Amino acid sequence: MNKNLVLILTTVNAPYSNQLDGAMLAHCLSDIELAKVFSGQVSSFFGEVPLDQQTEFAAEFGIAVDDLKRLASDFSAWSGESYHLAA
Repeated sequence: MNKNLVLILTTVNAPYSNQLDGAMLAHCLSDIELAKVFSGQVSSFFGEVPLDQQTEFAAEFGIAVDDLKRLASDFSAWSGESYHLAA
């Protein structure tokens, strides 16, 4: 596991007992309904992980940047939070 992935997973999983691995986080970032189930981790990803690491993560897991932006926007609308990627 590369250093950036470890940092991302540490950031998004820190306060949660239900820990996501990279593949599961990627799945959450590709499915708005699953993102809602793991809303804390998804919110941490979009709100606490630096933008360049978000896009690097997406590329590593085969998520197109436009798809990630779309999910960030949908998640932002659902959660009421504001995220750079959703802008």
